[in-house]
Amino acid sequence: LEKMTDLVAVWEVALSDGVHKIEFEHGTTSGKRVVYVDGKEEIRREWMFKLVGKETFTVGATQTKAAINIDAVSGFAYEYTLEINGKSLKKYMENRLKTTNTWILSLGGTDYRIVLEKDTMDVWCNGQKMETAGEFVEDGTETHFTVADHSCCIKAVSSGKRKEGIIHTLIVDNREIPEVVE
Repeated sequence: LEKMTDLVAVWEVALSDGVHKIEFEHGTTSGKRVVYVDGKEEIRREWMFKLVGKETFTVGATQTKAAINIDAVSGFAYEYTLEINGKSLKKYMENRLKTTNTWILSLGGTDYRIVLEKDTMDVWCNGQKMETAGEFVEDGTETHFTVADHSCCIKAVSSGKRKEGIIHTLIVDNREIPEVVE
């Protein structure tokens, strides 16, 4: 039952296909390194003589590139930083706020997390890429899809302001769903 005794870092990463938990074990006496993604062991290295370095792996259905950097701070203290697609987690999440919209809603007692990737207009629902139909309408575009027999539509309308750009609104069964910030 020695599992997780050397747990040194835990991160939550929101991707289009869901929120993923990344855990890292670092045995500073044995040099052991173990990376878990959503509770599943992705990497295990025993007896690493070099205690600093980098472990690279992928996360989620989109196979997003991730890396954990291990740096010595002083003496036997170490710092662990997570990178997603080559950016620090903080920078990645800031960029993600600009490139995606996320909504959480409950339909018939089930929670759904819907993500719009603005650059591709791909729509994800609870980890699955959705089949969508896009159409041009008078004031912008509408992207239609179905979740649990409920008709959904993401309306894209210009804000009229250059800095704000396009405003995306999710409408389910003719009611507007508020966006969430993850």
